[in-house]
Amino acid sequence: MSKKRNFVIFGLLTALMGGGVAAASIFYDLAVVPKKKTQEEIDSNPIDTKSVKWLRELPEREDLHINSIDGLRLHAHFIKANTESHKYAICIHGVNSDGEYMALYAKHYHDMGINVLLPDNRGFGESEGDYTGYGYFDRLDILEWIYYILRMDKDARILLHGTSMGAAITLMTTGEHLPDNVVFAVADSSYTTLTEEFTDVYKGMKSFVPPSVAIFVIRLLILLKCGYDINKVDVLNAVSKSKTPTLFIHGDEDSLIDPQMCARLYEKCSAPKQYCLILGANHVKGAYVDPDKYWNKIDSLMEKTGY
Repeated sequence: MSKKRNFVIFGLLTALMGGGVAAASIFYDLAVVPKKKTQEEIDSNPIDTKSVKWLRELPEREDLHINSIDGLRLHAHFIKANTESHKYAICIHGVNSDGEYMALYAKHYHDMGINVLLPDNRGFGESEGDYTGYGYFDRLDILEWIYYILRMDKDARILLHGTSMGAAITLMTTGEHLPDNVVFAVADSSYTTLTEEFTDVYKGMKSFVPPSVAIFVIRLLILLKCGYDINKVDVLNAVSKSKTPTLFIHGDEDSLIDPQMCARLYEKCSAPKQYCLILGANHVKGAYVDPDKYWNKIDSLMEKTGY
């Protein structure tokens, strides 16, 4: 009886692990393999259609390139201000997107007389790479872009503005030792840790494989294929070391990243900080649902930091 029971248990464990590998592989393809928004997806929102069209047709737009510390060729759109300015905004995009999709934010800053840099995160747009980094390597890429700007303009005053994964990249960058030229940061809809976010998203898939098993396999897959540990994508830890004044923004109806994550990041942040909850906004829709509140908060931080 004991042998039969052990055989059954072994069979169940084997099936569970097999199911875990299958579920993790599906999740990996969905979450880690880079994808780009289609024109159809862009055109589904008239605001995005107008903003992206503006960027594509802008005569001042330039293509810039740098090399990452691990040898990837990275691309960014650069929009020079219409008048001489030492102000720069680095706008950082989220998952399944690219720098071009940050055109809405770029236009606002450009209209204010600010130079704008729109990086394609590694693996997206015209940047090299085969996987989504979620901030682990990307924070170092943003550092490279910061120093690229400083080589162009030693008097540059830089703000970082990221949405979704771009917000996490922004916050992880502020956890590094930054030059004083980085004046403040805007984090719109960041997660707290990648492990926690993956667990939340995986639970929504309603797989029969327990989250603990699937996340363990996902962690292993990413470590082997991409070279980073998802447990080390810890935005909470980064903000606890930050000295950069930061505005945390989130929509109260966000169905992808729990708004409570924003509150926890705000509480953990050691730098001067502000918090903005946009009522009625789903994921990264704050600037669409209530643009006045969104940009007034950013204007307020500009004043307080002397940007």
